[in-house]
Amino acid sequence: MKNTYFLDSMRAQEKWRVEDSINLLPSENMTSPQVRALLSSDFVNRYTLPIEAEYAGEYMENSYRGTRITTDVERKCEQVCREVFRSRYACVQPLSGHIAAMITIVATTKRGDKVAAISDEFGGYDGYAQKYIPDILGLKAVQLPFDADAWNLDADKASQTIRKEKPRLVILGASLILFPYDMKPVAEACKAVGATLAYDGAHVLGLIAGGEFQKPLKEGAQILYGSTHKTFFGPQGGLIVTDSKELDGRIRKNLTWRVVDNVHWNRVASLGQALIEMKRFGPQYAKQVVKNSKKLGRELKERGFPIMFEELGFSRSHQLLMDRRELKAIYGLTINDFSVRLEKSNLIIDAVGRLGTAEITRLGLKEKDIPELADLYMEAAKGRNVRRQVKSMRGRFDMAYRLR
Repeated sequence: MKNTYFLDSMRAQEKWRVEDSINLLPSENMTSPQVRALLSSDFVNRYTLPIEAEYAGEYMENSYRGTRITTDVERKCEQVCREVFRSRYACVQPLSGHIAAMITIVATTKRGDKVAAISDEFGGYDGYAQKYIPDILGLKAVQLPFDADAWNLDADKASQTIRKEKPRLVILGASLILFPYDMKPVAEACKAVGATLAYDGAHVLGLIAGGEFQKPLKEGAQILYGSTHKTFFGPQGGLIVTDSKELDGRIRKNLTWRVVDNVHWNRVASLGQALIEMKRFGPQYAKQVVKNSKKLGRELKERGFPIMFEELGFSRSHQLLMDRRELKAIYGLTINDFSVRLEKSNLIIDAVGRLGTAEITRLGLKEKDIPELADLYMEAAKGRNVRRQVKSMRGRFDMAYRLR
């Protein structure tokens, strides 16, 4: 292996994914130069154990010295996080959205309890299925009723399920999420049985931060958590916010030496920078993401591509859903093979049937640019190589919604 293999790979990755490709994955976004600079700063080298406890008979606030700046960075990051999400408490230590979910579940349940969530059959997060997190923590998974025709939670039936099953924790949110939920009946049912209502905002966290989609903490959720690298244009990681002092205490009790050990300070610093950017640009960015989703859905549908839920406006999030059966009938390809076909033209999509508009919106695309993108998409869908045209279009856009 060449001594420069990894540096060469980095340059190749930058050219392909930053310069030559257009990304329609719903699970990715672009960070600003400032965020990326913080990720590679001296913060990446530093290690700390942020405990306030007795150790070997002595009280200590932190078991490492040289941490005065990293400690302040965490406090400032939490401050701007509270401001962005309009919450009383914020925790920015989770290393990912999955870890944020585990912290929340550990903090609100005990072995033998039930945890209710949307089934992975309807786009719910696979981690909440019985064989994953519930199995690890000794919990029983309960599925919340879902209306596939509206691609939404069946709020009334879900409320009945909650009252019958009496789960300790109810989680709303999904990996394939198109429309906001009617949270009021669910919140009332949770209150009736003493369940905690959490909202997994992994995919729509940036929309929520920008005031779009819905406002979980105002609509009945007691905890909001999620990934910081999807619609939220930060580094890979997670965060948790709540208005409850008690729940914040239980969350923090389950950090050090339970679900978290060291905190990655380069990620926390870069998340703080992304939060500042979101505070400044969040509302206009989030609105444009949704506008672009609706426009892309409409343009592709008019060109004969099988995008679902036209009667519902296609989407109110950053995601669009393909009809996999129609796709196979039209193109003779599985969704996986179709995604491979598009990648040959440097149009990046996932292999589960979703399209996302978060990154193209961060690039600066607006409704007027979507027809051109839809034309390129359809040419690539037919098996024609439009890599050169994709690169040309990509080169006309610089990153939008960033501090200059």
